[in-house]
Parts: sequence; structure tokens; C-alpha cells
Amino acid sequence: MGCFRVLLAILFPPLSVIDQGCGSIIIVFLLTLCGWVPGVIAALVILNNPS
Repeated sequence: MGCFRVLLAILFPPLSVIDQGCGSIIIVFLLTLCGWVPGVIAALVILNNPS
């Protein structure tokens, strides 16, 4: 997980998980619509996943 990806996850969470699959993008987008903090947390968790 690079510094650019972390910064992107903080600024615009759905864009940071674009290469993780459609399901991840939708989940992070919906959580971001509910609130910025849940979207950021979900994006960081997905990016931190080693698989």
C-alpha cells in the first residue's frame, strides 16, 4: 500500500479501490455516501488486505 493510495483513500475512497473489483467499489461508494469516515475506513481496510 503506497503513500499515493493512502492519500487517495482519504480524499476520494472509491477511486482508491478501483483495481480491487466492482464489489469493492460499490461497497466503498455506498459507505462514502453514508458518511465520509466509513468510506475512508472501508477503503483502507480493503487496501490493507494482502490478497
